[in-house]
Amino acid sequence: MSESGIVDLFLLPGRDPAALYGQYARLTGRVQLPPIFSLGYHQCRWNYRDEADVYFVHSKFEELDYPYDVLWLDIEHTDGKRYFTWDDKTFPNPIEMQNKLGSTGRRMVTIIDPHIKRDNQYYIHKEATSRGLYVKDKSGNKDYDGWCWPGSSSYLDFTVEKVRSWWAEQFNYDRYKGSTPTLFTWNDMNEPSVFNGPEVSMQKDLLNLENVEHREWHNLYGMLFQRSTAEGLTQRNEGANVRPFVLSRSFFAGSQRYGAIWTGDNEAKWSHLQIASPMLLGLNVAALSFVGADVGGFFGNCDAELMTRWMQAAAYQPFFRGHAHHDSKRREPWMFGDETMVRLRHAAMTRYALLPFWYTVFWQAGVTGMPVMRTMWMQYPDVPELYSVDDQYLIGSDLLVKPVTSAGTTTSQVLFPLSDCWFDVDTMQRVELAGAPGTYVAKTVESGIDKIPVYQRGGSIIPRKLRLRRSSYLMINDPYTIYIALNNEMKAEGTLYMDDETTFDHEKRGDYGVATFSSDLASSIIIQNSVTLGNENALPESKGKRMIERIVVMGIASEPKDITLTTQSSATAIPVEFQYDRESQILVIRKPDVSASNQWAIHFNG
Repeated sequence: MSESGIVDLFLLPGRDPAALYGQYARLTGRVQLPPIFSLGYHQCRWNYRDEADVYFVHSKFEELDYPYDVLWLDIEHTDGKRYFTWDDKTFPNPIEMQNKLGSTGRRMVTIIDPHIKRDNQYYIHKEATSRGLYVKDKSGNKDYDGWCWPGSSSYLDFTVEKVRSWWAEQFNYDRYKGSTPTLFTWNDMNEPSVFNGPEVSMQKDLLNLENVEHREWHNLYGMLFQRSTAEGLTQRNEGANVRPFVLSRSFFAGSQRYGAIWTGDNEAKWSHLQIASPMLLGLNVAALSFVGADVGGFFGNCDAELMTRWMQAAAYQPFFRGHAHHDSKRREPWMFGDETMVRLRHAAMTRYALLPFWYTVFWQAGVTGMPVMRTMWMQYPDVPELYSVDDQYLIGSDLLVKPVTSAGTTTSQVLFPLSDCWFDVDTMQRVELAGAPGTYVAKTVESGIDKIPVYQRGGSIIPRKLRLRRSSYLMINDPYTIYIALNNEMKAEGTLYMDDETTFDHEKRGDYGVATFSSDLASSIIIQNSVTLGNENALPESKGKRMIERIVVMGIASEPKDITLTTQSSATAIPVEFQYDRESQILVIRKPDVSASNQWAIHFNG
């Protein structure tokens, strides 16, 4: 039943999930490729008290070699909850603070909500009032007055283009004093939330500037707010060529075009960790890929075991942020003791090693429409027994993840589709499975406190970067390690997407490259690389960079006699050093001295 009486129904006749999501992307828009820093770890709290607190948290991450990319500030950083301002007592030097963190590759995020404090001395409110930009009461004669964090507040009408355009201008550096290019935005409370309103929102008969009732545009409000913010973050830079990052709590079909979504205020309970994966999968079913749930739970206090399991799970979910309420105990990774900190750091390092893979899957989502975090049925629609599974999932098509979501767990049951074979990502050993192709098998696996069950699909090739860095910015020139998991036909294929990880040059100038790796042992090909460039001059900085330092092949049954490399520039076979372990059936090729942005092939004899 629709409150406004009109329902638009679209039927998408996709023959399979991939076709359906391609159609849905054409209808509602495609996932925008996020800047790579936003795929790293985000550290947030309501609230970091002052600049000294920010510097302490930042320095502790540095001291512990714990990777993170973004430090967040909640509403208390403002002057009396007036957005686009700073409390000059606690944050007197915001530009210096951002620049200090930025010098190590870190970004910052500040919260900016849609409710505006009704204070005639506050420049945002004064200008919005004089320009007539607020939602009206039901008479249409007065600006609506609701209650939110600042107290008495009015709400900008983001359904109207002139309001969105004005809002976007507020992010210009000469308007948002104290902001820099390394400052990004969090849009909260944008359902919109009204503390003294029905269902904690606006009355349904309020009017927008075109005299349309709130009931008609309620579901659109949060998306339009996030859209306007993203446009502002883009337009503030000369040439409008730097990708924005905006996190939103409210969303609608099409929000995937504007930024990330999180599941809101959760609790530090095992039950909330258990429900996180089903919630995130539900959002991905709706093609909202850049989603996450706050690590550790927002309300309450979590113990070391819950924090460990949540960090392990979130490291394999698209948006990766730790957050906590101001009444919760501090829960930065070092607050649980050294043993737990090491476990949490390992989970974060696992995430950072896989950033090339995550970035590639997000690019693929933008091209194909297929979600980043996939239910089992999206990849295996011919196995109806997997349709209802929501406690395990796939990242792209190639990583199967089963988070541990209950206390004291030492084993977990994983459902393995038998149309593929699977390799444990930690041991790199093939999982022993028996059954008919086209079905699945439930297998109990080890999942002690140091283990989250994750498996690479046989037939896939996944890129990683293994050098420990403290932020994604410091990793850009690091070499790749390529992991090949052979299928039953001794073949595999995979993709690596490459660009500058920050700007829109991949769209505007075609400045990108796609490496397509393939293996076919029946043809004596361990791995070959075919490169597609966005234009003939793409990736000009890649010469001597984007190198591959190691290739790992899983499931190779016998040791080759020798291995040789041929390149696009030379057909002469160059001997390559390798190591082979017969017991594990793992082949490692070290320092092949090839670039992911060039074409080459590695063959074996014997």
